[in-house]
Amino acid sequence: MVPLWMIPVALACGNCFILKPSEKDPSVSLKLAALLAEAGLPDGVFNVIQGAREAVEAIIAHPDIAAISFVGSTAIAETIYRGGAAHGKRVQALGGAKNHLVVMPDADIDDAVDALMGSAYGAAGERCMAVSVAVAVGDAGDRLMGKLEPRVRALKIGPGTDPDAEMGPLVTAQHRDKVTSYIDIGVKEGAKLVVDGRGLSLQGYENGYFLGGSLFDNVGTDMRIYRDEIFGPVLSVVRTPDLAGAVRMVNAHEYGNGVALFTADGGTARDFANAINIGMVGVNVPIPVPMAFHSFGGWKHSLFGDHHIYGPEGVRFYTRYKAITQRWPGGARRGAEFVMPTLGR
Repeated sequence: MVPLWMIPVALACGNCFILKPSEKDPSVSLKLAALLAEAGLPDGVFNVIQGAREAVEAIIAHPDIAAISFVGSTAIAETIYRGGAAHGKRVQALGGAKNHLVVMPDADIDDAVDALMGSAYGAAGERCMAVSVAVAVGDAGDRLMGKLEPRVRALKIGPGTDPDAEMGPLVTAQHRDKVTSYIDIGVKEGAKLVVDGRGLSLQGYENGYFLGGSLFDNVGTDMRIYRDEIFGPVLSVVRTPDLAGAVRMVNAHEYGNGVALFTADGGTARDFANAINIGMVGVNVPIPVPMAFHSFGGWKHSLFGDHHIYGPEGVRFYTRYKAITQRWPGGARRGAEFVMPTLGR
């Protein structure tokens, strides 16, 4: 999905494109290259380079590469932004996220729970637009937890080949262990672990990278499970007495990728959207990714660079403005002019 935010716009704007996929999942990039070649794209217009850090450093330093697009962790995004800018390149580097979903007391709780289940546990929480924090406002907290807990416990977890599975394994054993360590940290920090996904083992898949859905309540904003991007099936519920507190909480976080608000009141939604410092805002929408004719991108430490991805911003990123001023000879000669020329002279 992520390369396809970039490839079509870059090619349509007349550029050649190099895709350097994650070394953890290189295969799809080759399939994309095969499909583009089958569609008739000339050789050399779309290219795939496999590798890890050394490949990235070569791309950053290469004098014939004019621009770099990136999606990944904030630390790597900032490194690529600094390196690319130092080599005179245009860079859009999308980093991490800690997306909040704010639930107002007047919200439809069943809708909010459905939204949280899909956005927090879909793809095992391994996507930049996953919701990892639910902010319960006022008396919405107890009602939300009462319906959320049994849903998390009932998650159907299995291999990706199982059509009934709602959540699959994590990408690597190393990442599974990292996510597990965050659950350990949350318990030590004093958050209430309502559903514990650690220690899950599926018959026939004992060596798989599986982790059950985990749910924390009474999470504090000073806790690491709230501050850090976990990138896994872990949902933290934070409680606040009013909307103003929810806005302050979201705005104070270092990440600014996406946020959602569930409410039945249009005025509340308007005030929230105006006050929030986040790049993408959804109202009664679980994952606030805009339609493709808009642009995708966050604020704060979720984006390094001036341009968002795809849509009008994507076209601006993959093109450069050129101003052409012309005058054709004819009529009387004007002689030397010692002022800035204008079309009216």
